[in-house]
Amino acid sequence: MFNTPGGMEQLKAMGLRNVPVVAIGERYTFGQNLKDVARFVGVALNRSQLPAPVLVPRYDSILETAQGLVRQVPLDQMDERVIANRPRLIHPFLYHIFRIGEAFLIAYGGERYSNTLANDEPPASMRTPEQIAAYGQDVRDRLHAWWTSTTDRDLEKQIETYYGVQAAHDVFERSTWHSAQHCRQLTVILERLGIPPRAPLTSEQLAGLPLPEGIWE
Repeated sequence: MFNTPGGMEQLKAMGLRNVPVVAIGERYTFGQNLKDVARFVGVALNRSQLPAPVLVPRYDSILETAQGLVRQVPLDQMDERVIANRPRLIHPFLYHIFRIGEAFLIAYGGERYSNTLANDEPPASMRTPEQIAAYGQDVRDRLHAWWTSTTDRDLEKQIETYYGVQAAHDVFERSTWHSAQHCRQLTVILERLGIPPRAPLTSEQLAGLPLPEGIWE
């Protein structure tokens, strides 16, 4: 929509303010769940999801990788733009990588997953890369405690989200690849700053996740 001439105007005419959206005429569906998109356009979705017992440790490993990359960001670069043609700054971007996991826990606990839940600004006290990495550890610890205690091993619980009622499994998978995509982007940011990423994500960590092909998609 952003790259299509008139795309944003079309969204606004339908009363929409968030992407991704798939629209046919005046009909639309949000693009957060590939199953919803496949049903909307009338095609079969020929992919299998990683089971929850595989996804949960995979997500933990992705967040662990993100912690290491976050610690490589120079403090004096925190207020630089993530990418030149977008307004997001590196500081809230780093926080967002881990906030995605916290947002899942909040929604699993019963709060509606609004379109702003994962996009909170970092608290004023969280200014340095090390502080954000420590926050990432807290999120990892809380995810571990949740998974250890839950009896919902297939993540069948239904979660209310701004794009409809979704199975927790689908929301967790999206959280996993969402953080992973930003982790990929962080690697590119470090390289742009002239800093070789010490331990970027591996192909094994990304296997089976429905990630976009492009880094900035």
